[in-house]
Amino acid sequence: MPLLPLHQAHDPRALLRRWRAVAGQTGLKIRTLTEVAGEKILYLESPPWQENGGTLYLSSGVHGDEAAAAWGLLIWVERNLEVLRKGRFLIFPCLNPHGLRHNTRTDHRGHDLNRCFHLDDDPVCGPWRQLIQQQPLRLGLCLHEDYDAQGCYVYELGPKARAMSQRIMQNAKLRIPADQRTSIDGSRAQDGIIRRSTLPQHLPGMPEAIVLWQLGCAVTLTFETPSEFGFDERVESQVAFIESTLTMLNQP
Repeated sequence: MPLLPLHQAHDPRALLRRWRAVAGQTGLKIRTLTEVAGEKILYLESPPWQENGGTLYLSSGVHGDEAAAAWGLLIWVERNLEVLRKGRFLIFPCLNPHGLRHNTRTDHRGHDLNRCFHLDDDPVCGPWRQLIQQQPLRLGLCLHEDYDAQGCYVYELGPKARAMSQRIMQNAKLRIPADQRTSIDGSRAQDGIIRRSTLPQHLPGMPEAIVLWQLGCAVTLTFETPSEFGFDERVESQVAFIESTLTMLNQP
């Protein structure tokens, strides 16, 4: 059986209906970050009394043509409601609902949101920055897809001594194997892993994961599935990566 009717893959209303059900089952609070072009950008957060050693940040839907990332995050959550009840989370289910609806990378202005997170005056990223600066984030997990990818890969930004992506990838039960290219997007890669402990140079704008790191998140992981592969396999690979990441975080 397919994970969802394919006509819903780019339906933000269907996606957010299920997130509202998740909130009702877990106690997560649905908040409005901002409203742009008549559309609310929503996020979910754990009640303030759920501390548990820092907040785990999860996001998807920055690029609307990467639907399996958004649905993978939702399906992982639906399968792990008890984890949501016990932990402390800040979740952005779909930062670009206009893009998801129209199956486009860009937002309603034609802007790539993932090059705007450094901008205080951006209508989405400005309010996002204000919120993030108030959060002690344990780890940031940004979910994406890549048209050019030949498999799954992860981009890790954080201290070398705390590198975690190799163990996560080794333990993740991915439906799609790791991308075996030795260079991905101009960065050195091995077994689907790109690691940095310093910022890359000459970026055209600042992505979400880098700005999270700049604002105090110790480690950020950007996970990518290959968007030309089968939808269900991509969704399940997203689920598997999140599962492996959370399992590792909870190990002593």
